[in-house]
Amino acid sequence: MSQTNPKVTFMPDNRSASVRLNTTLLDAARRANVHIRTRCSGQAACLMCKVHAEDQSGLAEPSKNERLKLGSQLQEGLRLSCQARITGDVTVTVPEDPLKAAVRAQLAKQREEDDWP
Repeated sequence: MSQTNPKVTFMPDNRSASVRLNTTLLDAARRANVHIRTRCSGQAACLMCKVHAEDQSGLAEPSKNERLKLGSQLQEGLRLSCQARITGDVTVTVPEDPLKAAVRAQLAKQREEDDWP
């Protein structure tokens, strides 16, 4: 399947971008205005940029570096967005930032306590 500009969709934000073939998911996310955490500027060192791709048919095979870093997590559909290259239309899920998740959980707990009779 040869496409000139594959479409990448990032969930749960449902934001998309058309990108050139072989663009990394991290670069595509930036183009779609989707924040993916990273600390190593895309060098596969921090492992913070993991995303989940249920159907990986629109992604190139994992590089040796990505296979070494992720190991068995690859079978769970996880990829490093700084390493995974786009070869066709693909949808990926970006996990919630742990800090945002903690804040959201704390706010929910606070609301619960405020509603307590």
